[in-house]
Amino acid sequence: MRFAPVCLAILCAGWCSPAAAAIDIHFYSKDFASTFPHAYVRLTGTVDATGEVVDTNYGFTPVRLNPSILMGPVKGMIQTVKPDYVARSDKHFTLRLTDAEYQAVLARVDQWRTATQPNYRLNSRNCVYFVADMAAALGLEAPPVPALMKKPKSFLMKVTADNRARIAQWPGGSVAQAAASVPATSR
Repeated sequence: MRFAPVCLAILCAGWCSPAAAAIDIHFYSKDFASTFPHAYVRLTGTVDATGEVVDTNYGFTPVRLNPSILMGPVKGMIQTVKPDYVARSDKHFTLRLTDAEYQAVLARVDQWRTATQPNYRLNSRNCVYFVADMAAALGLEAPPVPALMKKPKSFLMKVTADNRARIAQWPGGSVAQAAASVPATSR
């Protein structure tokens, strides 16, 4: 019978302690697609505080794809893609987020969504800059690399390589098969 109080104390401690978050952020790219975005993040899991089930994604893209994106800023928007687009994309790495980190990511997405228009610039504020900002918001090394900012897959492979140890130590962190190596031209 001495076991019962110990078991009860352990059970109560589990109820009273903060639960580990269950939202994962996945970083994706899709090179040479005819639709945008070519780099985006996907959020999946359950919010601990509310029990809300999450399965969404966010990327940054021009509102209209036309030659004007080559000449200067155009209207940009946050876009979500369909599951078949996700299935045909390359997943690079995954991180498990706390509820606070999840809320910070959503706030950062909202900053991109509500930025003064026109806010899409092919050479300085595109989908690759968007995923770089999401990674940096979580404390990863993801500075813009001019030669890679129009190459989503190469850029995310570099971010993966530069942060491999940190990703491995992150709770729920993992590197996907697509990010196994970095092309020599992007180092």
